[in-house]
Amino acid sequence: MATRREFVTTAAAVLARPDLLSAAEPKPLAEVPADKPIRVGALVFPGMDQIDLTGPFAVLSRLPNATVKLLWKATDPIRDYRGLGLVPDAKLADAGEIDLLVVPGGPGQEDLMEDEAVLSFVTKRAKAAACVFSVCTGALVCGAAGLLKGKKATTHWASVQFLKYFGATFVDERVVVDGKLVCAAGLTAGIDGALRVAALLRGEAAAKAIQLDIQYAPEPPFDCGHPDKAPKEIVATQRAAFRPLTEKRLATAKKVAAKLGVEVKD
Repeated sequence: MATRREFVTTAAAVLARPDLLSAAEPKPLAEVPADKPIRVGALVFPGMDQIDLTGPFAVLSRLPNATVKLLWKATDPIRDYRGLGLVPDAKLADAGEIDLLVVPGGPGQEDLMEDEAVLSFVTKRAKAAACVFSVCTGALVCGAAGLLKGKKATTHWASVQFLKYFGATFVDERVVVDGKLVCAAGLTAGIDGALRVAALLRGEAAAKAIQLDIQYAPEPPFDCGHPDKAPKEIVATQRAAFRPLTEKRLATAKKVAAKLGVEVKD
């Protein structure tokens, strides 16, 4: 797990010099001065899983001196894959500058994997952003955009096997930080990841205040939130339910690997 020591650098250089972030060596995240606004741009799309957005939103919208915009191709309302309506604030073309790019996941992620308009947006904005934060299978979108090559990453437990097709190394942790890339595992891990991002960009005191504000003190009734802990029969049932989407994601991941020039031995 990354330590605060690994993030010691000046945020002014990170935010004011996007060219530094495109260098071969990943630049560590840095705490941003309080008087420096943080502009958060969060991708939304049909068929996403709303908690990948709304969990982190509860945290990031409370960051001191920060604004959050929901971004999509149009500003018409979209629905997540369970039917919840969400309203984008701006079109991708009108996003403005972004310091923190948030990429959520969900079944609708599959439609973005070869969407050149979306991938181009993610690639371009990631270069200039101080931090890129993926949640759940949003990591696969980042992978298709070429952001995971040579990186440590995580995603939803049913999709971790696809990370290698994007040149990433899977790390079995709830939140993985590699340079300015922060990846949260499935769904609710987005809250953990957002708190980590908050601590890195605004300091631990600010992140702790947010955690208290949202009363994030999870006490799940069952110790069943990871396939290593869940009963084998439940894991098998869930994997079977995921199988059609998993097979589709595998086919897409192989196509993306060929496009990115990533060699994978199955």
